[in-house]
Amino acid sequence: MYAMNLLVQCPVCEEEQEHEVLKENGSLLVRCTECGHVHRTERPSRPAVIEVKAVVSRETESRVCSIELLSDEECSEGDLLVAECGDEVMGVEVTGIEAGEKRPMRARADEISTLWTRLIDEVVVRASVHDGRKTIPVYARADGEDEFSVGEVVDFNGIRFRITQIKMREGQVLRKEGWKTVARKIKRMYGVRL
Repeated sequence: MYAMNLLVQCPVCEEEQEHEVLKENGSLLVRCTECGHVHRTERPSRPAVIEVKAVVSRETESRVCSIELLSDEECSEGDLLVAECGDEVMGVEVTGIEAGEKRPMRARADEISTLWTRLIDEVVVRASVHDGRKTIPVYARADGEDEFSVGEVVDFNGIRFRITQIKMREGQVLRKEGWKTVARKIKRMYGVRL
């Protein structure tokens, strides 16, 4: 059964308009929501579900998995998708798209040969903590959606510190107290040991 509304060509309006589906059999009986004209139209073809090869990276390891997309669906860098690796299912962020010899920022699913992704369910958050004399590198695992904010006090493996800056993966730096972001977008945090 189709959704109650569909976008099709109206013979009266002479352009694509939203239509209400009145009856389904071999073809569809539809009414234009713009002019009210009732007419028959062919049932639109449904896009196929395809499996796209996905390379999923987690820190220094990578594995080949797959992501199901509709053939006409557009995929872009930064999209959050679900990858299947055997029986395992995991949330990933698209970091690169390979379409034949090209590396576009976005492409239709049926043009994509490989999606390059990184795991976002759990990420390693890196921090450089200054204790007055030296800077200590510290790491902690966090859920990709965990929030961190400038000015917040956190504890990474027994080292308590106040976050003074957050450097984002895209390059910008959050410096203002209260500004926050999620763990999967953080490249490195900077802080002062307490």
